[in-house]
Amino acid sequence: MEELTREKKRSFWGGILAGVFVTGTLLTILFIVLLEKETKLAEQRISEVATSVQGTASSQNGTSSNTSKDTSVKTDGSLISGDFVDKANLIYDNVVKKFYFEEDIDTSKMYENMYKAIIDSLGDKYAEYYTAEELNEMFMSSEGIYYGIGSYVMMDEETGYPILTKIFKDSPAARAGLLDNDIIYAVNGESLFGYKLDDAVALIRGPENTTVNLTVYREGAPDYIEVTVTRGKVESPTVEYEMKEDGIGYLQITEFDEVTTDQFTKAYNSLYEQGMKAMILDLRSNGGGNLDTVLSIGEQMLPKGIITYTEDKQGKRDEYKCRGKNVISIPLVVLTNEYTASASELLTGALHDYGLATVIGTNTYGKGIVQTIYPLSDGSGIKITTSRYYTPNGVCIHGEGIAPDIELEYDSELYATEKIDNQLVYAIDFLKEKLK
Repeated sequence: MEELTREKKRSFWGGILAGVFVTGTLLTILFIVLLEKETKLAEQRISEVATSVQGTASSQNGTSSNTSKDTSVKTDGSLISGDFVDKANLIYDNVVKKFYFEEDIDTSKMYENMYKAIIDSLGDKYAEYYTAEELNEMFMSSEGIYYGIGSYVMMDEETGYPILTKIFKDSPAARAGLLDNDIIYAVNGESLFGYKLDDAVALIRGPENTTVNLTVYREGAPDYIEVTVTRGKVESPTVEYEMKEDGIGYLQITEFDEVTTDQFTKAYNSLYEQGMKAMILDLRSNGGGNLDTVLSIGEQMLPKGIITYTEDKQGKRDEYKCRGKNVISIPLVVLTNEYTASASELLTGALHDYGLATVIGTNTYGKGIVQTIYPLSDGSGIKITTSRYYTPNGVCIHGEGIAPDIELEYDSELYATEKIDNQLVYAIDFLKEKLK
């Protein structure tokens, strides 16, 4: 009797479980049918898809040397046609809107992140998608005026974090106690590991009189340093110069902005007026800048011939030539280091290939590729790598850099304790011997 009772109980609960299973299966099938129906309805609502996004490729504010032309992103079987658009709408209409827990969805941010993802997926660390605001700030920066802390910033390849390569005199960064070669670990508590350089810089910059909290790694310090900087208007002092002993002129270019050509010309002429007999061109920690600016400066120093040339993926070659009316005829040293990059390598390579300069210091960065900015009609824009550039002798230094004629490491400890720049001292002594 007891066994029968147990059997009946097992039969009862087995029936209940079977019923639950069948009911769940039917509900699942019903959900799939309804979802498929909703999908078809969603697909029907997508009756028109934009066939192109018009934009203009230009050399606005001297950002690139390409002539203006129209550019479009077509949808005839390309990335954003058919399946891409349908799937994006399917995800948003039938999943996000229906099942996402949060009520407020920032669709504009969603779109911006989708555009960024397309560019990020290229695997090009120099490629960027810019919102309208970001693009405007970038153009202002290329003019040499912006709101921020007042420092040149590059990506430190060893650590993967931004490094301050040159603090401007009397800048917000200088007043806050930041130093050259400080590595920025975090901004307002947010780690910068994995950030692209432009994105990291965007976090550091901001409106005038606002503050930004930087977590800094400084060589020799026992722990990270927290620094609060009040942002301000910054005009890049891209050229510094002075006359050293024995008629040796010293001219430093920290970046190639639009303002740099005039600053260089005034400094260069002033040194000649003071009786310059030899010259030191300091391009250490110069991360590059505008190609047009480099060409203008090269015009004042190089002989007739090619300054540089570029080749795109189709093998199309564009040559940039010098008229050779103002060839430098005095002994010249170019100082370089591991942060001498891009446009500054272009100028170093041209001066070296024509036998006009002795390069002293350490191997340069090795960025021998060109980025072009394509503004779009809504004010946003994209920057992508479009070609490689070559020195007059046909050398592409991308990934290799330029090896100095005389290798000499910078003694940072000597400078920290005695304010002696050993590379500059060596260059002066080298030129003194040349002048004998």
